[in-house]
Amino acid sequence: MAQPPILSWEGLGLQQGGRWLFGGPETDGLNLHIGPRDRLALIGRNGAGKTTLFRLIDQQIEADRGLRKVKPGTRIVLLEQEPDFTGCATLMDWALSGEHPPAEHEVEAIAGQLGIDMATPAAGASGGEKRRAAIARALAQDPDLLLMDEPTNHLDLAAIDWLEDWLGRYTGAFVVISHDRTFLKRLTSATLWLDRGALRRKEVGFGGYEAWEEQVYAEEARAAERLDARLKIEAHWLERGVTARRKRNQGRLEKLWQMRAQRAAMIDPQGAAKLKLATAEDFKSKSVIVAEHVSKNFGERRIIRDFNLRIQRGDRIGVVGANGTGKTTLLKLLTGELAPDSGTVTISKKLSGVMIDQQRSVMAADKTVRQVLAEGGDWIDVRGVRKHVQGYLKEFLFDPGIVDSKVGMLSGGERSRLLLAREFARLSNLLVLDEPTNDLDLETLDLLQEVIADYEGTVLIVSHDRDFLDRTVTLTLGLDGSGMVDVVAGGYEDWIAKRKERSAPAKARSTPAAQTSPAKPTAQAPAKSAKLSYKDQRDYELLPARIEELDKAIARGEEILGDADLFTRDPQRFATINQGLANARAEKDAAEERWLALAELVEG
Repeated sequence: MAQPPILSWEGLGLQQGGRWLFGGPETDGLNLHIGPRDRLALIGRNGAGKTTLFRLIDQQIEADRGLRKVKPGTRIVLLEQEPDFTGCATLMDWALSGEHPPAEHEVEAIAGQLGIDMATPAAGASGGEKRRAAIARALAQDPDLLLMDEPTNHLDLAAIDWLEDWLGRYTGAFVVISHDRTFLKRLTSATLWLDRGALRRKEVGFGGYEAWEEQVYAEEARAAERLDARLKIEAHWLERGVTARRKRNQGRLEKLWQMRAQRAAMIDPQGAAKLKLATAEDFKSKSVIVAEHVSKNFGERRIIRDFNLRIQRGDRIGVVGANGTGKTTLLKLLTGELAPDSGTVTISKKLSGVMIDQQRSVMAADKTVRQVLAEGGDWIDVRGVRKHVQGYLKEFLFDPGIVDSKVGMLSGGERSRLLLAREFARLSNLLVLDEPTNDLDLETLDLLQEVIADYEGTVLIVSHDRDFLDRTVTLTLGLDGSGMVDVVAGGYEDWIAKRKERSAPAKARSTPAAQTSPAKPTAQAPAKSAKLSYKDQRDYELLPARIEELDKAIARGEEILGDADLFTRDPQRFATINQGLANARAEKDAAEERWLALAELVEG
């Protein structure tokens, strides 16, 4: 029999700023049920109320209506996006503060695994150090229900891997708000979607969320058209734009694959860019930054060693690596902000750059949106094209009605989106993005991907968002702390594949590494197809149909479990269908892995 929820809320409603954020008097309110082993992604646009819902669950604020039930003894812990360290001398002082502080030795144990010194003064700690301290504090409390608000913000790749591994072994329930698609796909098994004041749940992890979202919007659009409700249809411009934008992105991905293939042809097998002597005209017309034998030390530590790269107009370059490996140093070398100790960096005189950093320092809280975008006017020049400020706001997924709102009234994600709108309007041919995905919702990430793809200049991106890099960049510069820089055509997963190939035995290294990013595999000479046994051949032919059957069975089960009252009305049926779903998902996963293994043999 399925276990009852550890937390439930019936008819939840909350007023904010004189309006109902969700659960108004003309609705039944939000219904929320969290089981003891749930792995839930909480999805919704910036400003939809995701963080507010977390604070309600954690009882930091009180609801205006609804019935909240919590299983006795349940420990709920909230990992906040921006915790307040005011008044604490060190990170450990902060970790041991609060109504239910964890044991110091538990905090130290987790902090040691995360590589953070809890004796660090809180006032001078970096964003990454504060985020690690917050994680150590939350996990050390041994929660039954863990609420995580953007847990991967400010974390490097090693820390994200550690957190993913910990959560994979965690026996409690968690709900996570995150823009990190890879993180969500790996960890979640169900999705909560907060949309226009309503909360939907589907027993499918984040990997199936986008298809579900488009299905819901399509059904709503058809219903609106049947009712001939023109105003309602007009209100769906944003949702319709989401679907259209994703379709357009498929074409942009095709272009990205082509650019990666062209770039791969310019890189030798060792990963160092070929720097043939170029004529002055060739450099003027194509290359914007050329680094030759560049090295940089800080004291006795070698940060960058014998680095060579030619960056061409239109390149989208991602810089990845753990904190402290030299990403910022490399960026400063390439943009001329820092001089190399040896070697040369030649920068085109016509290069005009825009830097969007993670501090968002230009967004004064007392300014209006109109002042930020158009210096108080009605029109804005967008890369030489004059646009009305309210129309331009729509392009960046804003309600045009916020044009005279104060920046301080916007959510963190909305402020980040406004900054992107402002900076992308400026004339430039070099765009430098330092952790651009922090605080952005998933739809804004889609938009950012689209804008970068359409940008005619060169883009340098420092990011820990693996999925974003895989969908955006043509070249990846990977740093491992040794001073050497891998130059890889493709995204994050291509860099990981290169590292695995290099660490493999010589015989295995001679086999081309499989590409696991969403981009198309780099073109290589096709290997001779392997001869399959009779059983293998049958599995190869029949498994796709079986996978399709399982998909339909899973969809039917999820639809039945979508009935929020089923558990109360018929717990035995709920348990049977829930177990059947688990079995179907397990069989589907095994079938997909089996078919992919056979496909690799067939296709070489």
